[in-house]
Amino acid sequence: MAEQTWRFDTMMRLDGKVAINAGAGGLGQALAWGLSEAGAAVVVADVNMTAAEEVAEKIRAAGRQATAVQVDVTVPAACEKVVALAVERLGRVDVLLNGVGINQRCPSLEMSEELWDRINDINLKGAFFFAKAAAARMVRQGTPGKIITITSHMGLVGLEERVPYCASKGGIVNMTRALGQEWAKYRINVNALAPTFTPTAISAKALSNLELRQTIVDRIPFHRLGEPEDLVGAVVYMAAPASDFMTGQTMVVDGGWLTW
Repeated sequence: MAEQTWRFDTMMRLDGKVAINAGAGGLGQALAWGLSEAGAAVVVADVNMTAAEEVAEKIRAAGRQATAVQVDVTVPAACEKVVALAVERLGRVDVLLNGVGINQRCPSLEMSEELWDRINDINLKGAFFFAKAAAARMVRQGTPGKIITITSHMGLVGLEERVPYCASKGGIVNMTRALGQEWAKYRINVNALAPTFTPTAISAKALSNLELRQTIVDRIPFHRLGEPEDLVGAVVYMAAPASDFMTGQTMVVDGGWLTW
Protein backbone atom coordinates (compact mmCIF):
# COMPACT_ATOMS: atom_id res chain seq x y z
CA MET A 1 0.00 0.00 0.00
CA ALA A 2 1.09 3.59 -0.63
CA GLU A 3 1.41 4.39 3.06
CA GLN A 4 3.94 1.57 3.43
CA THR A 5 6.20 2.75 0.59
CA TRP A 6 5.94 6.54 0.73
CA ARG A 7 8.48 8.10 3.06
CA PHE A 8 9.23 11.82 3.04
CA ASP A 9 12.67 11.13 4.46
CA THR A 10 13.60 9.33 1.24
CA MET A 11 11.16 10.38 -1.50
CA MET A 12 12.06 14.07 -1.19
CA ARG A 13 15.76 13.54 -0.54
CA LEU A 14 18.78 13.63 -2.85
CA ASP A 15 21.38 12.05 -0.60
CA GLY A 16 24.23 10.52 -2.60
CA LYS A 17 23.16 12.32 -5.79
CA VAL A 18 25.19 14.77 -7.85
CA ALA A 19 23.33 17.74 -9.33
CA ILE A 20 24.59 20.19 -11.92
CA ASN A 21 23.01 23.59 -11.28
CA ALA A 22 23.43 25.67 -14.43
CA GLY A 23 22.99 29.27 -13.40
CA ALA A 24 24.32 31.23 -10.43
CA GLY A 25 22.02 34.25 -10.58
CA GLY A 26 19.10 35.03 -8.31
CA LEU A 27 17.17 31.87 -9.12
CA GLY A 28 20.30 29.78 -9.44
CA GLN A 29 21.52 30.64 -5.95
CA ALA A 30 18.25 29.65 -4.30
CA LEU A 31 17.87 26.47 -6.33
CA ALA A 32 21.47 25.34 -5.82
CA TRP A 33 21.01 25.87 -2.09
CA GLY A 34 17.74 23.91 -2.14
CA LEU A 35 19.30 20.97 -3.97
CA SER A 36 22.16 20.90 -1.49
CA GLU A 37 19.73 21.13 1.45
CA ALA A 38 18.00 18.05 0.06
CA GLY A 39 21.31 16.20 0.18
CA ALA A 40 22.85 16.57 -3.28
CA ALA A 41 26.44 17.43 -4.03
CA VAL A 42 26.14 20.43 -6.34
CA VAL A 43 28.16 21.61 -9.32
CA VAL A 44 27.41 25.30 -9.84
CA ALA A 45 27.99 26.29 -13.47
CA ASP A 46 27.80 29.80 -14.84
CA VAL A 47 29.51 31.99 -17.43
CA ASN A 48 30.46 34.20 -14.47
CA MET A 49 32.96 32.07 -12.56
CA THR A 50 33.09 34.51 -9.65
CA ALA A 51 29.32 34.21 -9.14
CA ALA A 52 29.46 30.42 -9.43
CA GLU A 53 32.25 30.20 -6.86
CA GLU A 54 30.36 32.48 -4.44
CA VAL A 55 27.34 30.18 -4.53
CA ALA A 56 29.50 27.06 -4.14
CA GLU A 57 31.39 28.62 -1.22
CA LYS A 58 28.14 29.38 0.65
CA ILE A 59 27.11 25.75 0.28
CA ARG A 60 30.51 24.51 1.44
CA ALA A 61 30.40 26.90 4.41
CA ALA A 62 27.23 25.09 5.51
CA GLY A 63 29.17 21.82 5.55
CA ARG A 64 27.85 20.48 2.28
CA GLN A 65 29.61 19.53 -0.95
CA ALA A 66 29.79 21.94 -3.88
CA THR A 67 32.15 22.89 -6.67
CA ALA A 68 32.10 25.71 -9.23
CA VAL A 69 32.81 25.60 -12.96
CA GLN A 70 32.58 28.09 -15.78
CA VAL A 71 30.36 27.42 -18.79
CA ASP A 72 29.09 29.15 -21.90
CA VAL A 73 25.92 27.20 -22.61
CA THR A 74 25.86 28.31 -26.24
CA VAL A 75 28.90 26.08 -26.85
CA PRO A 76 27.88 22.38 -26.78
CA ALA A 77 31.46 21.27 -26.08
CA ALA A 78 31.49 23.51 -23.00
CA CYS A 79 28.35 21.80 -21.67
CA GLU A 80 29.99 18.43 -22.23
CA LYS A 81 33.08 19.63 -20.35
CA VAL A 82 30.99 20.59 -17.32
CA VAL A 83 29.46 17.12 -17.24
CA ALA A 84 32.92 15.56 -17.53
CA LEU A 85 34.23 17.75 -14.70
CA ALA A 86 31.27 16.79 -12.51
CA VAL A 87 32.12 13.13 -13.04
CA GLU A 88 35.81 13.75 -12.45
CA ARG A 89 35.27 15.63 -9.19
CA LEU A 90 32.15 13.96 -7.80
CA GLY A 91 31.94 10.63 -9.59
CA ARG A 92 28.60 10.82 -11.41
CA VAL A 93 25.71 12.98 -12.62
CA ASP A 94 22.15 12.37 -11.46
CA VAL A 95 20.38 15.72 -11.89
CA LEU A 96 20.72 18.62 -14.30
CA LEU A 97 18.99 21.89 -13.52
CA ASN A 98 19.04 24.03 -16.67
CA GLY A 99 18.59 27.53 -15.27
CA VAL A 100 20.55 29.80 -17.61
CA GLY A 101 18.50 32.38 -19.48
CA ILE A 102 18.37 35.95 -20.71
CA ASN A 103 15.75 38.41 -21.89
CA GLN A 104 15.79 41.81 -23.55
CA ARG A 105 12.65 43.77 -24.27
CA CYS A 106 12.43 44.98 -27.86
CA PRO A 107 9.56 45.89 -30.22
CA SER A 108 9.29 43.14 -32.82
CA LEU A 109 9.49 45.57 -35.74
CA GLU A 110 12.87 46.65 -34.43
CA MET A 111 14.17 43.14 -33.70
CA SER A 112 17.64 42.39 -35.05
CA GLU A 113 18.80 38.98 -36.14
CA GLU A 114 21.65 39.27 -33.65
CA LEU A 115 19.32 39.79 -30.66
CA TRP A 116 16.97 37.01 -31.80
CA ASP A 117 19.87 34.58 -32.13
CA ARG A 118 21.45 35.56 -28.82
CA ILE A 119 18.29 35.01 -26.79
CA ASN A 120 17.43 31.71 -28.49
CA ASP A 121 21.02 30.46 -28.42
CA ILE A 122 21.24 30.87 -24.66
CA ASN A 123 17.69 29.99 -23.66
CA LEU A 124 16.81 27.17 -26.06
CA LYS A 125 19.93 25.90 -27.80
CA GLY A 126 21.88 26.00 -24.54
CA ALA A 127 19.15 24.12 -22.68
CA PHE A 128 19.04 21.38 -25.30
CA PHE A 129 22.76 20.76 -25.57
CA PHE A 130 23.26 20.80 -21.81
CA ALA A 131 20.40 18.31 -21.47
CA LYS A 132 21.97 16.18 -24.22
CA ALA A 133 25.36 16.18 -22.50
CA ALA A 134 23.88 15.22 -19.13
CA ALA A 135 21.58 12.55 -20.59
CA ALA A 136 24.45 10.96 -22.51
CA ARG A 137 26.35 10.56 -19.25
CA MET A 138 23.31 9.16 -17.44
CA VAL A 139 22.89 6.59 -20.22
CA ARG A 140 26.55 5.58 -19.94
CA GLN A 141 26.18 5.27 -16.18
CA GLY A 142 23.13 3.08 -16.64
CA THR A 143 21.37 5.00 -13.88
CA PRO A 144 18.11 6.96 -13.73
CA GLY A 145 18.38 10.72 -14.04
CA LYS A 146 16.41 13.93 -13.73
CA ILE A 147 16.62 16.88 -16.11
CA ILE A 148 14.80 20.08 -15.16
CA THR A 149 14.73 23.21 -17.29
CA ILE A 150 13.56 26.63 -16.19
CA THR A 151 11.07 27.98 -18.71
CA SER A 152 8.58 30.76 -17.86
CA HIS A 153 4.88 31.45 -17.73
CA MET A 154 5.73 33.38 -20.91
CA GLY A 155 6.44 30.04 -22.53
CA LEU A 156 2.71 29.40 -22.21
CA VAL A 157 1.32 32.89 -22.92
CA GLY A 158 2.51 35.81 -25.02
CA LEU A 159 3.68 39.23 -23.95
CA GLU A 160 4.43 42.23 -26.11
CA GLU A 161 8.00 43.20 -26.99
CA ARG A 162 9.33 39.86 -25.70
CA VAL A 163 8.82 37.68 -28.76
CA PRO A 164 12.20 35.87 -28.86
CA TYR A 165 12.00 35.23 -25.12
CA CYS A 166 8.45 33.86 -25.40
CA ALA A 167 9.49 31.76 -28.41
CA SER A 168 12.52 30.32 -26.63
CA LYS A 169 10.58 29.53 -23.47
CA GLY A 170 7.71 28.02 -25.47
CA GLY A 171 10.31 25.94 -27.26
CA ILE A 172 11.50 24.62 -23.91
CA VAL A 173 7.95 23.53 -23.04
CA ASN A 174 7.63 21.41 -26.16
CA MET A 175 11.26 20.27 -26.09
CA THR A 176 10.52 18.98 -22.60
CA ARG A 177 7.57 16.96 -23.90
CA ALA A 178 9.61 15.47 -26.75
CA LEU A 179 12.67 14.62 -24.65
CA GLY A 180 10.49 13.23 -21.87
CA GLN A 181 8.97 10.81 -24.35
CA GLU A 182 12.25 9.91 -26.04
CA TRP A 183 14.38 9.41 -22.93
CA ALA A 184 11.85 7.57 -20.77
CA LYS A 185 13.36 4.30 -22.04
CA TYR A 186 16.58 5.31 -20.27
CA ARG A 187 14.69 6.15 -17.05
CA ILE A 188 15.53 9.82 -17.50
CA ASN A 189 12.74 12.15 -16.38
CA VAL A 190 12.60 15.45 -18.26
CA ASN A 191 10.46 18.23 -16.82
CA ALA A 192 10.31 22.01 -16.75
CA LEU A 193 9.42 24.71 -14.27
CA ALA A 194 7.53 27.87 -15.31
CA PRO A 195 7.79 30.75 -12.83
CA THR A 196 6.27 34.19 -13.15
CA PHE A 197 8.00 37.56 -12.72
CA THR A 198 10.63 37.18 -10.01
CA PRO A 199 13.07 39.89 -8.88
CA THR A 200 16.36 38.73 -10.43
CA ALA A 201 18.91 40.27 -12.77
CA ILE A 202 16.94 39.13 -15.82
CA SER A 203 13.84 41.08 -14.73
CA ALA A 204 15.48 43.98 -12.89
CA LYS A 205 15.04 46.52 -15.68
CA ALA A 206 11.37 45.71 -16.25
CA LEU A 207 10.56 45.70 -12.54
CA SER A 208 12.32 49.03 -12.01
CA ASN A 209 9.37 50.57 -13.86
CA LEU A 210 7.05 51.08 -10.90
CA GLU A 211 3.92 51.35 -13.05
CA LEU A 212 4.70 48.09 -14.84
CA ARG A 213 5.63 46.44 -11.54
CA GLN A 214 2.26 47.38 -10.05
CA THR A 215 0.45 46.14 -13.17
CA ILE A 216 2.18 42.78 -12.78
CA VAL A 217 1.40 42.54 -9.07
CA ASP A 218 -2.25 43.41 -9.75
CA ARG A 219 -2.44 40.62 -12.33
CA ILE A 220 -1.14 37.94 -9.92
CA PRO A 221 -3.94 36.63 -7.66
CA PHE A 222 -1.60 36.51 -4.64
CA HIS A 223 -0.77 40.19 -5.34
CA ARG A 224 2.97 39.85 -5.06
CA LEU A 225 5.93 38.98 -7.24
CA GLY A 226 7.48 35.56 -7.10
CA GLU A 227 10.56 34.94 -4.99
CA PRO A 228 13.38 32.50 -5.83
CA GLU A 229 12.52 30.54 -2.69
CA ASP A 230 9.00 29.93 -4.05
CA LEU A 231 10.54 27.60 -6.64
CA VAL A 232 12.78 25.48 -4.45
CA GLY A 233 10.13 22.94 -3.42
CA ALA A 234 9.08 22.32 -7.01
CA VAL A 235 12.67 21.81 -8.16
CA VAL A 236 13.50 19.45 -5.30
CA TYR A 237 10.33 17.48 -6.06
CA MET A 238 11.26 17.14 -9.74
CA ALA A 239 14.81 16.11 -8.82
CA ALA A 240 13.82 13.62 -6.14
CA PRO A 241 12.31 10.11 -6.28
CA ALA A 242 8.87 11.60 -5.56
CA SER A 243 8.59 12.57 -9.24
CA ASP A 244 9.74 9.27 -10.75
CA PHE A 245 6.47 8.83 -12.68
CA MET A 246 6.40 12.40 -14.01
CA THR A 247 7.99 13.32 -17.32
CA GLY A 248 7.47 15.72 -20.21
CA GLN A 249 5.60 18.12 -17.94
CA THR A 250 5.84 21.84 -17.22
CA MET A 251 5.04 22.74 -13.63
CA VAL A 252 3.71 26.28 -13.34
CA VAL A 253 4.55 28.24 -10.18
CA ASP A 254 3.20 31.67 -11.05
CA GLY A 255 1.04 32.84 -8.16
CA GLY A 256 -2.01 32.19 -10.31
CA TRP A 257 -1.05 34.30 -13.36
CA LEU A 258 -2.39 31.66 -15.77
CA THR A 259 -5.71 31.29 -13.98
CA TRP A 260 -7.09 34.13 -16.11
